[in-house]
Amino acid sequence: MVHSTIVQLETALPPLTKEYKAPSFSPLSPPSTSGTSVYPVGPAFHAHARRILNDRSFLEDDRLERERLAQLGQGDVVEDDADADLGGEDEDPDLLEMDPKRWKEQDHYAVLGLQHLRYHANQEQIKKAHRRKVLRHHPDKKANAGGSANDDSFFKCIAKAMETLSNPEKRRQFDSVDPAVSDEFPDKEETTDANFYELWAPVFERAGRFSRRQPAPALGGPETPKADVEAFYDFFYNIDSWRSFEYEDKDAPEGADSRDEKRYQEKKNKAERDRKKKEDNTRRRTMIDTALALDPRIKSFRAAEKAAREAKRKGGVAGGAAVDPKVKDEEERKAKEEAEKAAADQAVKDASDKADREAAKKAKAAAAKNVKKDKKAITNLLTVHNYFTVAGTAPAPATVEGCFSELDLLFSIMEPEDVAAFKADLDKKSNSDEVKMAFVAQAKKFEDKVGAGKFREFA
Repeated sequence: MVHSTIVQLETALPPLTKEYKAPSFSPLSPPSTSGTSVYPVGPAFHAHARRILNDRSFLEDDRLERERLAQLGQGDVVEDDADADLGGEDEDPDLLEMDPKRWKEQDHYAVLGLQHLRYHANQEQIKKAHRRKVLRHHPDKKANAGGSANDDSFFKCIAKAMETLSNPEKRRQFDSVDPAVSDEFPDKEETTDANFYELWAPVFERAGRFSRRQPAPALGGPETPKADVEAFYDFFYNIDSWRSFEYEDKDAPEGADSRDEKRYQEKKNKAERDRKKKEDNTRRRTMIDTALALDPRIKSFRAAEKAAREAKRKGGVAGGAAVDPKVKDEEERKAKEEAEKAAADQAVKDASDKADREAAKKAKAAAAKNVKKDKKAITNLLTVHNYFTVAGTAPAPATVEGCFSELDLLFSIMEPEDVAAFKADLDKKSNSDEVKMAFVAQAKKFEDKVGAGKFREFA
């Protein structure tokens, strides 16, 4: 026979927060024959009550509790501000509606709420952001909130983002083509001696992240010694870059079981990677040449060297003959006038060139935006019309993959005007049959460029 012993402990309940209200909840079970009932109780329940009564989110309640306990000396120190909201911000609606099958198009940093850190994020921050996203978007939690447990699309996107960013090689491949990190650099119209360091320091910081040798040197400032400035440019001219472009490889067409077709696609991918690598090397070399020409320190070094040569030439004649001040002043005046005239002529030419470049840049950006919008609308039609399968019947995964692969193949060989015309044609269609006929017609139109049998789902 087991005897129980009751021990009475002298303890006090923690003080309630000012906004806390005593909850009034019904028993979890009806009174038993002994007259007892089971009520909700415990730290987890009290946390739940605080959130409900004070209309708080999980993150807000956790933060306020950590701050309260830290003030009382009863809890851990509040997290650093830089990490406090990792993975806790509200997502953009377009982000939540992403198709996990098209994971190469997703911004992995944005999915985990790390878009403000991007390549600066360390593995601990990535793990923390992933954990919070999982707690927030787990299908079981949606089911408990009255949603559908089958709605796990964004949860799959979170898993893919974590898989990519937690793997060093995969993360490098994504960082190499991260569209949110610009490769642009200022031109000479934007740059002056006063703003050179402010404009160009971030450019070289972004370029330096690709170096295998770390840390990459910083641009420095006006007082940086000549030897350090020369070493800086030498480093970037000869940088050992790990940047690659595998992330943008295209897969072999759906159903391409032939090894020859796969080898052909790999050959095309390799050629495309080599082309992009060559373009990147040219862009970086142009960037360094531009910075070198605009760097006020380099101008100062060259001016000092020129003055030293001139002084040596004029004052180094046998006996060190003195230079006539009037002659020297006249030469300086003429040189200054010629420099000012050349600068004025160059300014006029540069202004005209800049206007032309800006107009071309705006037109190119607008065209790219319209093409992206049209492609998205065309892609959505596949889902809207159930991938051209029988209405009310879930399409097979192979059918879904086939439709998307064939559409990607179409987009890869269509010009922007072809995409716009295809979109305009589809806007005139009123039902699934007409839309499918339009897809079939478009596939036949471009079939000769890829070979017969590549558009099985659109046949």
